Amino acid sequence: MSAHIALTALVVHDYDEAIDFYTRALGFDLAEDTARPDGTRWVVVRPPGAKETALLLARAKNDAQRSRVGDQTGGRVGFFLYTDDFARDHARMAAEGVRFLEEPRHEAYGSVVVFEDLYGNRWDLLQPAA
Repeated sequence: MSAHIALTALVVHDYDEAIDFYTRALGFDLAEDTARPDGTRWVVVRPPGAKETALLLARAKNDAQRSRVGDQTGGRVGFFLYTDDFARDHARMAAEGVRFLEEPRHEAYGSVVVFEDLYGNRWDLLQPAA
């Protein structure tokens, strides 16, 4: 048997603003955007070239979910975006207005910088060391 985690749900305020951020600022592909009978949408974005993992952008449905938007991991880095060209992706994201919380670091494990998505969730942009 083979298994993998296919989707991680990310609670958002608005589908379209989230799609715009992830596709424009982070360069993700919109893999699916399907209307559902209950008025919600099934929205999946993924980094270019990703085949097994993606984000399900899930619009908050109630006050409890809305209170979690932007703080799904208690303020710590909860998402890790690996790249094969750190300098290229850092520069592109900076040009798109992505908010970085520190200067890029070069650690034994690779090049890394912490950034926030449009809601404040913290991410690592990371190019692993060879």
